[in-house]
Amino acid sequence: MSAHCQLTGRKPGFGNAISHSHRRTSRRFDPNIQRKRYWLPSEGRYVRLTLSAAGIRTIDTIGIEAAVARICARGERI
Repeated sequence: MSAHCQLTGRKPGFGNAISHSHRRTSRRFDPNIQRKRYWLPSEGRYVRLTLSAAGIRTIDTIGIEAAVARICARGERI
């Protein structure tokens, strides 16, 4: 599963881990990605989405129908 939110588009960030001796090594900051299943009443089926925690809160606010419309408008298949 890729660390990519289908709704917000949030992806991993990259940077450096800096040790006590100030030596830098590459690291990756992953978003809090969850797989969540929602009932889509207009289609009469469940959809499984890969969402960040912020994406889940967005669906709680705008509703699943509007969220799926946003995802489909971007051309992503559900």
